[in-house]
Amino acid sequence: MNQTDLKEFLDAKVELYNTTTFIKSDPIQIPHQLRDLGASKEDIEIISFLVATIAWGNRKSIITNGNRLLKIMGNSPFDFIANFTEKDTKYFSGFVHRTFNENDLNYFITALQNIYLNHHGMESLFAGSIKDDSLQYAIHKFKITFFSLPHLQRTEKHVSDPLKNSAAKRINMFLRWMVRTDQKGVDFGLWKSVSPSLLSCPLDVHTGNVSRKLGLITRKQNDAKALLELDQSLRKMDPSDPVKYDFALFGLGAFESF
Repeated sequence: MNQTDLKEFLDAKVELYNTTTFIKSDPIQIPHQLRDLGASKEDIEIISFLVATIAWGNRKSIITNGNRLLKIMGNSPFDFIANFTEKDTKYFSGFVHRTFNENDLNYFITALQNIYLNHHGMESLFAGSIKDDSLQYAIHKFKITFFSLPHLQRTEKHVSDPLKNSAAKRINMFLRWMVRTDQKGVDFGLWKSVSPSLLSCPLDVHTGNVSRKLGLITRKQNDAKALLELDQSLRKMDPSDPVKYDFALFGLGAFESF
């Protein structure tokens, strides 16, 4: 199909899938629980980051462990982070999601505490590192700051680095949640200092396969180079809100087996 037909097709799929019914089967339901309780911006972004970090594998398992994380922090992530001490590591005992374990969680909480106490929070950290009309360099800089404290080397694999050719699917998904202003009630739009035009689509098996079938990308691997291709294609269709098409691409792959 030509560019006009493709845009019309994908816009229709965005309308179909970018609705609150999407929340019921998606890990984003975890931070939505806090928003429904009137939680703070910091509460929502902390649990969003942690849930996005474990968002791979079985969706039911992701949601179960996301709820467990919320329970560990007593439904008050920012308060838990701000007051976290070594004695609180007992609450992490036995936590595991695939290769993300209690030791990784312990460091993540410690690193987040450092970011909020010493770097003015996550939004400030990302907004202050934007380069080349993209957030991919900002992700790279975030990872450097995140792992600036003593840590186990194995824990670094849980935050991807686009400058090492990763598509950084999970952290791009987190950024979509935080930045994109969504009139349909799915994404939160909490970060006003970052433009949605800079976002990149969370590139996974579903979005990658559908994008190739539609001619949006040609590269076979789901890596940073493929993501750049997809960025360029989606921004031609909607320069101000390119990642709205994540709903269309994911929905076509996951729910329609396109």
